[in-house]
Amino acid sequence: MATHNYRVCPDTGFKIDLNAEKLIKWNVVTGLLVFFVGGIFGLLVALTRWPSVHLLSPDLFYLALTAHGTDVLVVFLIFFEVAILYFAPILLNARMVGVKVGWAGYWLMVIGTIMTNYVVVIGEASVMFTSYVPMPAHPLFYLGLILFAVGALLGCGVHFATLIVAKAEKTYEGSVPLVVFGATVAAIIAVYTIASGAIILVPTFLWSLGYISYIDPLMYKTIWWGLGHSSQQINVAAHITAWYAIAAIVFGAKPLSEKVSRTAFLLYIFFLQIASAHHLLVDPGVSSEFKIWNTSYAMYLAVLGSMIHGLTVPGAIEAAQRKKGFNKGLFEWLRKAPWGNPVFAGMFLSLVGFGFLGGITGVTMGVEQINLIIHNTIYVPGHFHGTVAVGTTLAFMALSYWLVPTLWRKEIFAPGLAKLQPYLFGFGMAGVSLFQMGAGTLGVPRRHWDITFADAASNLGISYQFQGAAHMMMSLNGLSALLAATGAGIWVLNMVGTVLVSKPKPAVAAKPAAAPSGAGAIAHTGSSGGLGEVPGSFVLVMIFFTCFALYYYVNWKYLAETWILR
Repeated sequence: MATHNYRVCPDTGFKIDLNAEKLIKWNVVTGLLVFFVGGIFGLLVALTRWPSVHLLSPDLFYLALTAHGTDVLVVFLIFFEVAILYFAPILLNARMVGVKVGWAGYWLMVIGTIMTNYVVVIGEASVMFTSYVPMPAHPLFYLGLILFAVGALLGCGVHFATLIVAKAEKTYEGSVPLVVFGATVAAIIAVYTIASGAIILVPTFLWSLGYISYIDPLMYKTIWWGLGHSSQQINVAAHITAWYAIAAIVFGAKPLSEKVSRTAFLLYIFFLQIASAHHLLVDPGVSSEFKIWNTSYAMYLAVLGSMIHGLTVPGAIEAAQRKKGFNKGLFEWLRKAPWGNPVFAGMFLSLVGFGFLGGITGVTMGVEQINLIIHNTIYVPGHFHGTVAVGTTLAFMALSYWLVPTLWRKEIFAPGLAKLQPYLFGFGMAGVSLFQMGAGTLGVPRRHWDITFADAASNLGISYQFQGAAHMMMSLNGLSALLAATGAGIWVLNMVGTVLVSKPKPAVAAKPAAAPSGAGAIAHTGSSGGLGEVPGSFVLVMIFFTCFALYYYVNWKYLAETWILR
């Protein structure tokens, strides 16, 4: 049986189980390394899609695209999310349960990551992130993904067991804090996601070995998106949890209504993952009833959850700021926020980018008729760069500027660069999202190595030329990727420098964790007030709704101009 030694954090007053702390550190560092590798592959992809640069050959392009999607969309994020699952019970003063299981899960994830990357790099699994059959990959590609998924599932199990024991040992009173609740919702969605992956990847692994003769492509695609789309919903629940945590850390903020915020998280469990049907809207083998229910009803209930969080997170910050005296006009609370603090700046850019770039476009492309004009164009990766890169990744970067110095008890390595980093990465990735969606609206394909189709023109005599605006969009996408890569590089430098060479924080006496102010507020429950206390946030939400309605109208108008009736 593992021994449970603790330390009291001098910054927060939290009693930290050293077993949990060690696992958190290893998951964070491993996720950071995977992000670095996946980011390099992503930059190569962007430079190849830039028509004037066109860096890689076709074989290397699809190799890089597969590695980038697997490492950045799944592996990096889940390592960070498992770290959040292990961190959340610290807020309950709980001891970690199943330490050996946690380490077993970690090493399964590491082995799976190495295995998958190895077969991709040697050119045996250039099947892209979706890995659709009948394109075959080396059996180790599927086995690596399965091992990684099992490891992540063990991490979820450790989180659940730790919460159960904490409740039994009465380490806390009343309900768990909202941050713990949100992390648990992410873990529940992860179980569904991993189950979907197992259902389809296990037989596909056997197919790659020759034990199964045939995998139906439509069946594969339908079940696979229960993994592919839902894995992004783990991200949504996790990064919104990070938003609430950062609001408490920086401002001592409480949610406007605990009940409303918790209900919004529950909507994710019930409805978010089945919205994966919007990836199947052009598939003839899926019934119209299934498509309509999932994208016209269930998805909107999930979107309602995100809209609630989009009001309550800035609303909580506004309420906290107004209590501190920032009451002039609608937006003094926002103007006087600490924009030079990368923890806050990264979080708020994540919130705005996720809502305006990822949220609006996600709902719009979930409409069956509109989906027909953008499906399998580069609009689709533009959308999920808005959700995953601007939304989730930037939120995790922001949280890491507090979490890493807290765990390692070190000063930030390069604080001046840290102030710039969220803006470089955030605006760079916002550009990637916008310009890819713009190019997709003009018809640029999602998966093609060369938008000029130069090989088809020379070898087959087929000539097609996109509008000059499409080439401009892809060039601007490349420039934006360079800006984002600069921001990503600064973040990696800061995290590695903080862990390895930064000077220790000055020793101070530990604070009691009882007072709900600053970081200690994330361990407390309670509400801050109603909508009447946050007029600025309400106005921001109305601006969002206006943009939403206009964008929705523009896409229907564009559809009407595409399908001309004579």
